[in-house]
Amino acid sequence: MSQSGVAFTEKNIAEDQSFLDELVGLGAQATPTTVIDGEVIIGFDRRALKEKLGL
Repeated sequence: MSQSGVAFTEKNIAEDQSFLDELVGLGAQATPTTVIDGEVIIGFDRRALKEKLGL
């Protein structure tokens, strides 16, 4: 996303338990998990990310 100039917040679940709790609350059990406008994208899905971001 950096290469496309998209602003984002990285949350490392190994460094902060609250980030892991947030991930579990989203129903995700894998990383990376990306949330865009409330839509959860689990795993690295380039097509879904580009589509959701309009790239």
